[in-house]
Amino acid sequence: MDGTSTKQSTARGDAAVGDELRRATIEVLRESGFGGLTLERVAEVAGRARSTLWRQGLSREALIRALVGELADDFRSTMYPVLTSGGTGRERLVQGLEALCGLLDRHLPLMLATDEAFHQDTAPGEPPDYLHPFIRFLREGAHDGSLPALNDVVATADVAFNAVAWPYVHLRGRHEWSAEQARARIVCMVMNGIAGAESRHTAKRRKESR
Repeated sequence: MDGTSTKQSTARGDAAVGDELRRATIEVLRESGFGGLTLERVAEVAGRARSTLWRQGLSREALIRALVGELADDFRSTMYPVLTSGGTGRERLVQGLEALCGLLDRHLPLMLATDEAFHQDTAPGEPPDYLHPFIRFLREGAHDGSLPALNDVVATADVAFNAVAWPYVHLRGRHEWSAEQARARIVCMVMNGIAGAESRHTAKRRKESR
């Protein structure tokens, strides 16, 4: 995390949240999740007085926006080159899933602390929409023939996102796998699973139609 995230928070109208408070917020999220996150507890973990944070214009909501807003901004900038690149839908899906792994690495302390970060509003009144790129890649792949046509593209995108995200976080953070090893193995398995699941579904339909 660098000064860019502080500038982004200020641009959204939030008081600047420095690295010390970000680390304290992540520690509280590790303890009790978003439901248990309070300004008082963050101040205690950071060794600061709540009144000091309050006078600086900080609030529970500002702390959440600093972390979640940075995550959302990073996701958009990470996926933009993939969304605007050439290639087949399958190639772009692989690139998108690999880029997701890079994003997870940059936010690994937050990911290890809570699995709810991707479910938070990315800004006031803006619900999260992290599946859109993957839905698009799956549809493009079905159209160009590089991926199978799926009955439920949204559900498949949801499974693919989560099947990459949480095993990757676990292997990187708990098993200390290298980024390259975790990324290669997980993305390969998920891509094979997408093709294999549809093949089994097609075989089942053929059997039922006999």
